[in-house]
Amino acid sequence: MGMRKRVACCCCWFLLASLLTEPLFSAEEIETAKPTAADSKIRLPSESPLTVQQLAKIADKAVVEITVTGRRGDRVGLGTGFVIEPDGLIATNLHVIAEARPITVKTSQGDSYPAEVVHASDRKLDLALIKIKAENLPALPLGDSDSVENGQPVIALGNPYGLNNSVVSGVISGTREIDGRNMLQLAIPIETGNSGGPLLDMRGRVLGLLTMKAQYTANLGFAMPVNALKKLIETPNPVPIERWLTIGALDPQEWTPHLGATWRQRSGRMTVEGTGSGFGGRSFVLSTAEVPELPFEVAVTLRLDDESGAAGLVFHSDGNDRHYGFYPSGARMRLTRFDGPDVLSWTILKHQYTPKYRAGDWNTIKVRIEEKRILCYVNDELVFESEDRGLTSGQVGLAKFRDTEAEFKNFQVAKSIPKTSIDPAVASRIEGVVGEIATTGPPSKPLVETLLPDSPASLTVLRRRAVKLEKQAAQLRKLADEIHQHATVAELVKTLTADEEQIDLLQAALLVAKLDNDELDPALYQKEINRMARGIQKDLPDDASESDKLAALNSAMFADLGYHGSRTNYYHKSNSYLNEVIDDREGLPISLSVLYMELARRIGLNVVGVGLPGHFIVRHEPQEGDSQLIDPFDGGEFLSRESAAMMLQANRGIPLTDEHLKTATKRDIVIRMLSNLLGLAQEEQDPEGMLRYVTAIVEVDNQAAQSRWIRAVLRFQTERREAAAEDADWLLEHRPDGINLQRVEELRGILDRPR
Repeated sequence: MGMRKRVACCCCWFLLASLLTEPLFSAEEIETAKPTAADSKIRLPSESPLTVQQLAKIADKAVVEITVTGRRGDRVGLGTGFVIEPDGLIATNLHVIAEARPITVKTSQGDSYPAEVVHASDRKLDLALIKIKAENLPALPLGDSDSVENGQPVIALGNPYGLNNSVVSGVISGTREIDGRNMLQLAIPIETGNSGGPLLDMRGRVLGLLTMKAQYTANLGFAMPVNALKKLIETPNPVPIERWLTIGALDPQEWTPHLGATWRQRSGRMTVEGTGSGFGGRSFVLSTAEVPELPFEVAVTLRLDDESGAAGLVFHSDGNDRHYGFYPSGARMRLTRFDGPDVLSWTILKHQYTPKYRAGDWNTIKVRIEEKRILCYVNDELVFESEDRGLTSGQVGLAKFRDTEAEFKNFQVAKSIPKTSIDPAVASRIEGVVGEIATTGPPSKPLVETLLPDSPASLTVLRRRAVKLEKQAAQLRKLADEIHQHATVAELVKTLTADEEQIDLLQAALLVAKLDNDELDPALYQKEINRMARGIQKDLPDDASESDKLAALNSAMFADLGYHGSRTNYYHKSNSYLNEVIDDREGLPISLSVLYMELARRIGLNVVGVGLPGHFIVRHEPQEGDSQLIDPFDGGEFLSRESAAMMLQANRGIPLTDEHLKTATKRDIVIRMLSNLLGLAQEEQDPEGMLRYVTAIVEVDNQAAQSRWIRAVLRFQTERREAAAEDADWLLEHRPDGINLQRVEELRGILDRPR
């Protein structure tokens, strides 16, 4: 993320440093009562000015609360909006609704509605119009922001910090240009949750939308003039919410959902929740992958939230109601032939308990389909064999029943799928190294009777033993993590030791993400990016020029697929994990740039990285003609040298030089991504995470003296004294510039002391 400079907004979007004049008057905070259903009509504008109390009581009926849901299903944004048309057209700030997030609108009457359409949006103006399915809503009239005067009294309505029905009075204290936008300067405090709220004159006409607060000046805020909103109303660019919600959406080129429920995908996993519209809550999703000729196998690893539910594999589907299903149901395995829409047309072929199924855990289920039989496996153990021939061909996929919530990963269809279980000899060798520390099954009656006479001594001994086992379990988890990290870093180093032209940047960036996710399979994302590139390439003519290819890339990545810079969750680790950036279609400047570069390379474009401090960008270097700076974080916007200089000045306060525009090596890009994660771990006070990332940096660049010093300190802090001594000795031997060797010697002395 280049540790982009933070700018704050009322919805935690950006901070604005302001050295503007003091407000003319102090603001007054006034509480208002929630309107009742009997008092729902708005009669504005009034013929004459109203008091603050009178105006608030009337206008508050049109104010709504807007919430957005984040990556983990939690609420990540809260803001305000207001109704401008009785049929459910609502105005707010773009940063309030957050690109690619589910949006919920709550009216002053307490009714909640999901947004159905983002009717219009303008990123530069930070404005948005959303549409809900409602009628006869109280609406506010729009005024004329060009006619405002300094010192004009106004009120602001909103939901600061989630507190509904709040009104603040003050005055307009001027107009200012901020980031190329003409804003109304207000002698009014704007707090978190007020964003998108209406600024009203004393007759109830909207003059602006509350947008941001000043960072250093109390009771000073800014509003976007309502006349800018009018232009947006006149030129809508409607986007159905289904397209808006790109985060976690299934790729329609890979999956086709049927019968409702909510199927989503991220981090290589698919999830399903909600009740399907089919009988018994049935819902299924079919893979578009080509099914091999017989014999073939289909498999998936799954976990249910509740073992009373049911979810699993589908095969020989006709795309409608007919298919086979193999799945856990009520902690038993079941093979069913579905010949129609309801239970009267379903045939349960097999249904029994198997000890191989691990309730509450991840299980791999597999079906082998041969010409005359169906073989069903659980964790590589054959549990069913059927000669049923009711269905003989069709698609494969996944299904769920009832209100089951389930997770799926590693879906495969192939002629043959390798076993997932660990070789017994390997498992035995590992267990021999770590020692036998586990027991299984409930305590036997003879054992209890044997220990009972020695109670309470037996209690003390057993509890001590339990504590020891728990500590051993924790150590085993740490050991597993350490092995994973070492193996991943070794693979990363191997990837980056190739010549610059041969380095697989996509693989390296995915390995950075794998440091924190041992289940990440880079091959799946390599396949996805290759598929995306083929999709762009197939629409290009054979004689496409480089400018044609660049236009197609920008259109596909930003307009069609919806990739965009993360603004509401900029400092979220997910924005640095390339697999999650690919899944969620949002990220940091550097992660989006890596994706852009890799797609460009696959369609025959030479696009390189440019490590601008504070904001990573790319440069297209055509075979003929001038190069072009591009900002993937901002929808592939073309940048001039002057605009890049302005960006650097805004982010770092320094002038642009030729050095800043040098091509970043792939190794430099990876180190910068690791440094971003290191900074986040430091903010979170996570020394283990910091150690993980700085170790990767040192292994990639063993001359990184400052990083090695940081690692030495972290190793010392995390009780890795021997490893800390190795780093200290390296620094004392090589004596690199920029390192306080006296501090290193002090650390080395501490490490030499007996503990």
